[in-house]
Amino acid sequence: MSSSGQVLRELSGRGLLLIQDKNLPSVVGIITGESLRGSWWAHPQGKLIFSVLSEVVEHPDVLVTKLLSGKATLVHRALWPALLSVVSTAQVWQLGGLSAPARRLLERVSDGGIVRASGPVAKELAARLLVNTSQEHTASGKHVNALESWQAWASRVGCRYESSYPIALQVIEEAARALGAPLSALPWQSRGGKRLPAPRPTRGKA
Repeated sequence: MSSSGQVLRELSGRGLLLIQDKNLPSVVGIITGESLRGSWWAHPQGKLIFSVLSEVVEHPDVLVTKLLSGKATLVHRALWPALLSVVSTAQVWQLGGLSAPARRLLERVSDGGIVRASGPVAKELAARLLVNTSQEHTASGKHVNALESWQAWASRVGCRYESSYPIALQVIEEAARALGAPLSALPWQSRGGKRLPAPRPTRGKA
């Protein structure tokens, strides 16, 4: 089996997988068999890691978001409905203390379409899981973040919401525990979120 096949099989079984982590299962760990503390770019298998990551993140069953400890986390399609319900309810852990520039950028993204942005404001939205974020390469070779509302993403990929917010939280938390991550690695836990029913988000057809 190819390295990308191994990664996808592991992700399918676990639901979540970090790209790199020194303690938890990760893409880099699967490929190298090592627990790396520094950047994988300098590793002898760096080119292979890059190739595998490039293939895996484009797979139709894979979503990449800053879910665990603010790190890039692969989320398997099976968990998408639960994740979508959790991130779409505008909780205190998402909006509390959000900067004015971030709120303005969020409004632009919520209007629909892809908004390309970089810098601290875009990172602020990504860290709070307020938008779906992917990276694009510009003609000049730079990286820029492509921000998309979760509703637009759900419509684009055909993802439906988990009907129960508490169940959605439980599904994601159980997957994190199974991976070996503490619940404090999840943003709604680290930011003081509460496991209480939330108002259902405004939803389009997805």
